[in-house]
Amino acid sequence: MAHDHPPHSDVVYPSAIPFVFTHLVCLTAIWTGVPGKALVLALVLYLLRMWAITAGYHRYFSHRSYKTSRVVQFLIAVLGQSSAQRGVLWWAAVHRHHHLHSDTEHDVHSPRHHGFWYAHLGWIFNPVNSTPDYGTVKDLTRYPELVWLDRNTYLPAMLLGLAVWAFGGWAMLVVGFFWSTVLLFHCTFFINSLAHVSGSQRYLTGDDSRNNVWLALITLGEGWHNNHHHYQSSTRQGFQWWEIDISYYVLKVMSWFRLVWDLRAPPEAILRGERPVGRKVVEKVAEELVGAFNVEGISSAVRDAWDEAHPIDDLADVARRARAQVEERLEELSLPHLPTVPELREKAEEMFHESPSLDAIVNRAHEMLARAVAEHLCERALTTG
Repeated sequence: MAHDHPPHSDVVYPSAIPFVFTHLVCLTAIWTGVPGKALVLALVLYLLRMWAITAGYHRYFSHRSYKTSRVVQFLIAVLGQSSAQRGVLWWAAVHRHHHLHSDTEHDVHSPRHHGFWYAHLGWIFNPVNSTPDYGTVKDLTRYPELVWLDRNTYLPAMLLGLAVWAFGGWAMLVVGFFWSTVLLFHCTFFINSLAHVSGSQRYLTGDDSRNNVWLALITLGEGWHNNHHHYQSSTRQGFQWWEIDISYYVLKVMSWFRLVWDLRAPPEAILRGERPVGRKVVEKVAEELVGAFNVEGISSAVRDAWDEAHPIDDLADVARRARAQVEERLEELSLPHLPTVPELREKAEEMFHESPSLDAIVNRAHEMLARAVAEHLCERALTTG
């Protein structure tokens, strides 16, 4: 499976050598030249393969947001794998893991926890991520042709490169194939890194996903990333009419010819953000809200206030009996140092977008904060008591 790290467990990742070599090959255009037809080919290969990544690897294989035939499924997988972004099953398994743990310490590519450049590309070459949990893609591993394709990871890319060289020569290979491949690498990787750092958040998702119009343009629609994290099973990621989503437009045209069908769309309540978020998101957002407060400082203030009115042995005795009793006493006392629900609500409105789940988040954060303060008090009381 995609493991918990330390993310920087190795100084050098041997698997990164071919990746670096691919970048270096691009420099040989100094000798091959940059003919116009090679640039046209580079653009064509970029668009075709970016579509296969976004509409295929991502929206179909990772999220199953539409249906297609077994033949078209295989052809999309082959085209996607010609981008040299590893096997289709590997990609889908890693991506499903990402959504399960988005922007937590278990996310394999979270800028918040592992830094921008590690989230952008370093995680790919870390040996702990080489074998994801294929148990999460059992719906895909039942197709032997996809399993075979995934095992022959770079075969489609090698065959494409060989075909470009055979029909166009070295300049076409370097510029048409390698330039477009490297550009494809980084524009795809920007969704893991930049789309969790730069942009706007329309919906409360419990992570750092953002909508970024520039990323949407260069990735054919993937830049509407906050939309996607809000409703992952939607084929269309540009929720508003002005949110350009080229990958979806192509799929829509394909649906007219029955090449694909059952394209999923978000319900109106989802689009308007009126549906309450799930328990998992409530927990994540509540934790983030609690993190905006200095728990240790609050605990010290509560401790000082207690000391002024009660013998130290009283609190130590409560701590020894049961930690839960400390939480209960804190709730009963309504100490001025512990943020109230209205104060937490005010802070939440500053930090997050309006959501029908905001009251649930605030109440949960109040419980978490009381528990965290109680734990601090218990530790100190037991140490000094």
